[in-house]
Amino acid sequence: MANNNEFTQQCSFCKRKIKVKSQYDLPIYDPATGFAICSSCIKDIYHFIEANDIKKDAIKEQETAARIEDDLTRIKPHLIKEYLDQYIINQDHAKKVLAVAVYNHYKRMKYGFEKGDNEDIEKSNVIILGPSGCGKTALLSHLAKMLNLPFAVTDASSLTEAGFVGSDVEVAVRNLYYAADKDISRTEHGIIYLDEFDKIARKSGENNTITADPGHEGVQQALLKMLEGNVVEFTARGQRKHPEAPTIKVDTTNILFIVGGAFVGIEKLIAKRVKNNTSNIGFGAEVADKKIDEHYNELIHQVTPEDLMKYGIIPEIIGRLPIICTLETLDEAALLRILTEPKNAPVKQYEKLMSIDNVELKFDEDALKAVAQKAIKRKTGARSLKGIIEETMLDIMFDIPRSDEPRIVTITKDCIENGAAPVITNK
Repeated sequence: MANNNEFTQQCSFCKRKIKVKSQYDLPIYDPATGFAICSSCIKDIYHFIEANDIKKDAIKEQETAARIEDDLTRIKPHLIKEYLDQYIINQDHAKKVLAVAVYNHYKRMKYGFEKGDNEDIEKSNVIILGPSGCGKTALLSHLAKMLNLPFAVTDASSLTEAGFVGSDVEVAVRNLYYAADKDISRTEHGIIYLDEFDKIARKSGENNTITADPGHEGVQQALLKMLEGNVVEFTARGQRKHPEAPTIKVDTTNILFIVGGAFVGIEKLIAKRVKNNTSNIGFGAEVADKKIDEHYNELIHQVTPEDLMKYGIIPEIIGRLPIICTLETLDEAALLRILTEPKNAPVKQYEKLMSIDNVELKFDEDALKAVAQKAIKRKTGARSLKGIIEETMLDIMFDIPRSDEPRIVTITKDCIENGAAPVITNK
């Protein structure tokens, strides 16, 4: 007996007459217009789109490989350091460590494209330690400008494990995806910097208080799969995870991870270990905080994975961060150089700003020393240099535009220390 629901309809694509027994025979059909697409045509369309996507991915891979080949000639370690020297004062050891790590990252990717397998060369993720204001973020910011790879910075302290309010760890990869202009191939060969990484040290760390967030160890566990190189799945920006939301998949195998933080107090853990092992820095029987502060630069270069574990970083994470990069505190002499020497030095920035108003800006040597000393007292390093100058310059920058007359503005020590008005003379 014939099925009363059966009917015959011509496919609008292949023009074949299809005997329709179920909706699967004619998945797309509009009775009002007669427009229809049969299941065979839909399969052909799907295979065409899939083949085209594979072709596009192959082209992108070739383009990425070509870029890496070109970049290898201009990002040799000594060239990276020379570039960073234009913007960052001191920290030569850190510059060398990062230059070598980045260059090896490029070589690893080149090996992967040529051999089709880069598992023979392990990924060398980096952990950076240094006091607040010593140049960690600035170092990586300028490094990113030099590289032809997508680079994204994510604040690790904002990350939470599943079930807590905050950002999921996948947001770090998502940020890189958007930094790569939504190009998955470029994303999968980029660099992620996790700032404030010390803020997710686990509660059991010796340096943490009882008020530490118990979710911090969970965040570190959640970061493991990204660091070791797995496929991370995330939704588009602004969307919450749910079964209906479309997702984007990124393989983190070739993504270089750099994590950094001030790790406040880790020098005490290092001093305690060093005192137990040797007396080469002469602390004596008791390790006084003042003595530790004086020897910070010497101590921080002796940091070991053991110290990081005691601080509260889980062993699994440390195992995936084989390169330890340390930065030193900045003394008055270094801060004075930062004020005037780099291409983007604060003094040069304000000189350019004032020149637009036909004003020549000058700083007395004593004034610059006063700025450096003020930053040291605040214990904020180079981070506060521009802010201190801004405080001094506020009134003069407000009043100067009242007239176009050429003038010379001189900032004195009294201006920095006591808020006195700058000395203004006509040209």
